[in-house]
Amino acid sequence: MFKDQVIWITGASSGIGEALALEFAKRGAKLILSSRNEDSLRAVAQKCEAISCDANASYVLPMDVTDEDGLPAKVEQAKAHFGKIDLLINNAGISQRSSFLVTDMATYRKLFEVDVFGQIALTKLVVPIMLQQGSGHVAVTASVAGKIGVPFRTGYCAAKHAVMGFFDALRSELAHQNIQVTTITPGYIHTNISANAVRGDGSAFGKTDSSIAGGMSAGECARVVVNGLQAGKPEIAVGKGIEMHTLWIKRLFPKTLFKLMQTQFQKSQKAEGFK
Repeated sequence: MFKDQVIWITGASSGIGEALALEFAKRGAKLILSSRNEDSLRAVAQKCEAISCDANASYVLPMDVTDEDGLPAKVEQAKAHFGKIDLLINNAGISQRSSFLVTDMATYRKLFEVDVFGQIALTKLVVPIMLQQGSGHVAVTASVAGKIGVPFRTGYCAAKHAVMGFFDALRSELAHQNIQVTTITPGYIHTNISANAVRGDGSAFGKTDSSIAGGMSAGECARVVVNGLQAGKPEIAVGKGIEMHTLWIKRLFPKTLFKLMQTQFQKSQKAEGFK
């Protein structure tokens, strides 16, 4: 299905984004790879080209999704390179590891700029291209934290809840115009997300917490996501741990979930040294 389709992945320099790029390369897609780290993007592109045996199948387009003024030019470059954009995967994002009491407002704003407004701004520029094409698909990497409230992630949860709401609403607006919208809700995936997460003062958390260390591999996650996209699923939940059960516990037994999260707060505070 994805052979020769043009797929634009943000946050493609590592983690889920890199794994998605490699998985799509196996399926013959044309890739536009974006993040702020050009050197890492080029390394990912080389891996993709080794898989696809096509030196022209990957286009490195460095950018910062929070640079709203610079995004239109980046979108023009993306469109011009392959002539179309079939699938946009809004995967750029950062997480958080700090309690509400010690988290600066500037840190909350940073989380929203990257995880919410950056995704919206890029999508607003790409969807008109898809409308002109007569088809397209937009996906966003949300999180199980976009469905439940997780301690030490108040800002991250707020941002991911916002992302879920926005793209669910967008799906209803675009459904009759041959444009699909998919929300991806990963649980714990073994990536650098916690090492790159921000503390309350905006500095890097700098270590992999135990929940992430024991999570599903990024490669397995990517296979589940790509299969879900191919099947046209509007929402793709992906993970292997107990966190995936919280999705139905929240719906059926909300009080039970709230108590579990209170217990999780105490465990995390002790085990991880969160502040």
